[in-house]
Amino acid sequence: MGININVDRTLDLQGEACPYPPIYTLEELNDMKPGEVLEVIVDHPPSVTNVPEEVIRNGHQVLFEPVRDGAVFHLYFQVAKK
Repeated sequence: MGININVDRTLDLQGEACPYPPIYTLEELNDMKPGEVLEVIVDHPPSVTNVPEEVIRNGHQVLFEPVRDGAVFHLYFQVAKK
């Protein structure tokens, strides 16, 4: 996929439709330490925009544009540093 980053956790949300991907992503980010990186895997197209919007709204950082792998998207977020 061309992205070289150390991921601390991966959350596979394939098969989950909104509103669940943003909810599960925020729960996971809130359970992680500041600076850690979360990879989220989604296959529901609205999640590609909804999840990053909620992540930003909650003070965390989007690291890259979504990376498409067929029908699946990989999203990368960093937990807000306190």
